[in-house]
Amino acid sequence: MDATTPGPLAPEILERDDLQRALAEHDFAAAFSLIKKWGGLSQNRIASACQLTPGKVSMIISGQQQVTSFDVICRIADGLRIPGRMVGLADRPWEARPVSTPDDPPAPAARAQPDEATWQPSATVHLAADLSRSDLVMDRRAATRALAAATTGAAFLDSLEAWLAPAPPVEQRRSHGRLGQHDIEELEACARAFRTYKIGGGLRRKAVIGQLNEVAAHLDEHQAKHIQQRLLRVLAQLSATAASMAWDAGSQRRAQDYYRLALRAAHAGNDTVFGANTLAAMARQMLYLDRPGDALELVHLAQHGIRRQATPRVRAMLATREAWAYAAMGRTSAFRRTTEEAAGHLADAGPDEPYWISYFGEAELNGVTGGRLLDLARHEPRQYADQAADSIQQALAVRGPEAGRSYTLDIIGLAECHFLTGDLISAVAHTRQAVQAASTSRSRRVREQLAKVYPHTVGLTAKPVVEARTMIRNLLSEGVPS
Repeated sequence: MDATTPGPLAPEILERDDLQRALAEHDFAAAFSLIKKWGGLSQNRIASACQLTPGKVSMIISGQQQVTSFDVICRIADGLRIPGRMVGLADRPWEARPVSTPDDPPAPAARAQPDEATWQPSATVHLAADLSRSDLVMDRRAATRALAAATTGAAFLDSLEAWLAPAPPVEQRRSHGRLGQHDIEELEACARAFRTYKIGGGLRRKAVIGQLNEVAAHLDEHQAKHIQQRLLRVLAQLSATAASMAWDAGSQRRAQDYYRLALRAAHAGNDTVFGANTLAAMARQMLYLDRPGDALELVHLAQHGIRRQATPRVRAMLATREAWAYAAMGRTSAFRRTTEEAAGHLADAGPDEPYWISYFGEAELNGVTGGRLLDLARHEPRQYADQAADSIQQALAVRGPEAGRSYTLDIIGLAECHFLTGDLISAVAHTRQAVQAASTSRSRRVREQLAKVYPHTVGLTAKPVVEARTMIRNLLSEGVPS
């Protein structure tokens, strides 16, 4: 059962004072008992609706286990159709969704999905036009219906193998479009500006997609060969920026669509190094989706494709993605080895690097390494929590609030490190700082990371911790700023 499936609780059950009190206090032992008694639901049906095991529901009802995960609370609300406000959440997606009618128009969709399109430059251009056009005309309700999970597994990976083959030649026509040197330079500067300033938000994302659609139109006119290649590279960069924005908005499949478009455009534009960077971004998405095996395959595909073309900074970034995958797989020796390789590549980096990799320096290396050590510390806090905190603090010593999402994620990670080491004073201080930074972020990823701190506060009665827990809950119950 998901957020689009009708729930089993009748309105009169939800109106009961005792159930409302239990839900408001997150007393799910009492809430489930009342739902069993008055709603006539068995433990198995409650478990199925909330995507829990029957054994876990039994332990919750008996008081042997508390519900502390923000994720689980959301599943309970969605599965049993409990309005978000009753459990301290924002309105759930299904609360605002109107009843569909036979006259509802279908959500716009591109004619060809990225995994179905060929790698011919002309097909890439048509795909860019269709994908961007569908996004530009899609309203909020259609966008909600169109959300889908990202593709994973062998079929997904195999569809990217063509990136290793030489790019097919661009079709030539006797007459060309009229873009000149000055025009292409302006479009390149625009793509660079969007990539440098890619804060989320509907209007900014629409601007990127609108620019992408315009570039696709220019490409459809078949410009002069040297202009065509540079346009394809602009298309790749705009697509990657649109992918990052879609991901931050919570649309995993649409992000993946744009990443694959970026990879095809980079391939057609003979920009192998940016193609490898795109594969690395796709690997990071797989890591967030808990698919480290797929992520590792993507990184290896990128490393194989660039061979000697990559600059030291790009090699360092790819090595950290590889290390990230190893850490997620519990391969700590491989994680440390590839992290050292990343540091070695970074030490060799000079000024001759693509602008889009300039963000990757010592601070980024330390921040990513600290995040991976924190992943390990969640299972073995004594061995890794202090190491994780040290790496994150080294990152924060270099980058401040102007680093945006990276800075906020570092602060959140540091707060969790202190909870794991038992330093509650530092944990509360950094939690307050994290909530303040996250409150201005439009990134759903930031809120997902903050939700991982919440369970560390549950069961602790010290006033500062209770206040920190309330701050997290209040922020997570709000919608992402537009």
